[in-house]
Amino acid sequence: MTFPHVRPRRLRTTPAVRRLVAEVSVEPRQLVLPMFVRDGIDAPLEISSMPGVVQHTVDSLRAAAEEAVREGVGGLMLFGVPDDADKDAEGSVAWNPDGVLNRGLRALREDLGDATVIMADTCLDEFTSHGHCGVLDAHGRVDNDATLERYALMGVAQADAGAHMLGPSGMMDGQIGVLRSALDSAGHQDVSLLAYTAKYASPFYGPFREAVGSSLQGDRRTYQQDAANRRESLRELELDLAEGADIVMVKPAMSYLDVLADVAAASPVPVAAYQISGEYSMITAASQNGWIDRDAAIRESLLSIRRAGADIVLTYWATEAARWLNRGTW
Repeated sequence: MTFPHVRPRRLRTTPAVRRLVAEVSVEPRQLVLPMFVRDGIDAPLEISSMPGVVQHTVDSLRAAAEEAVREGVGGLMLFGVPDDADKDAEGSVAWNPDGVLNRGLRALREDLGDATVIMADTCLDEFTSHGHCGVLDAHGRVDNDATLERYALMGVAQADAGAHMLGPSGMMDGQIGVLRSALDSAGHQDVSLLAYTAKYASPFYGPFREAVGSSLQGDRRTYQQDAANRRESLRELELDLAEGADIVMVKPAMSYLDVLADVAAASPVPVAAYQISGEYSMITAASQNGWIDRDAAIRESLLSIRRAGADIVLTYWATEAARWLNRGTW
């Protein structure tokens, strides 16, 4: 028999060899932890569709944030969950300095200063009585330009509260340019923008709706991207860059790794991807049923997102994954 001279298996023989030749790695600094702070609770409240993830009080938010920073997590993305009584058609509590999200941002900035990157979700869906990411016109459609005016108010309020970076997630045309102008006019030239460049309408957001207490009526397919479209994301990328985006993002991550690779190949600025609630819940539920190895699936999923080109990964496992990396148990 003639045996092959070239044996790729030689570079797979031991964990040390595999580690030496690994093309992609994950580091704590590349991970961002999404967090929820809720009004009207006196203890953390577990999200039933996302076992292990909670809606925080301001106090528990502070403690969880400090733990994440100790483990070297690169950033914290904060979402606010107001009382239903505070919601209105405009989402005006979003730019109220005493609104839950802005109180949470102030608490994190007071505690952590510049030790991490404090990010704010700049979107109205948590705060509107109808659950859409913008204000509605007389026909019940999301009014793009009227929504931009509210985003400007919200973005300045979040910067005033201490956010280092804003994440406008509503997929309104022109949102990056409007926020950049509003921030600069308010003296917040150093506050950066994480553009939700390619955000697709997806059923994988389902658990997130519980996490933020969404009041959504209908769907968001008139402003979020269609899953059938790939090239469109590069057009969105071009527009966001022209408007001043500092970082661009693809969301969801795992169902759109092709889009992530396209954006990463074309982007001159850092690229993020969001491993969203449904991705978290699928792995968690399957592992709870004994169908998959939870920890191995988490590692593989994060590596797949990095391999596709993400410089930054938003994941609900950020603190846990950072702990594994720091302790050599990855």
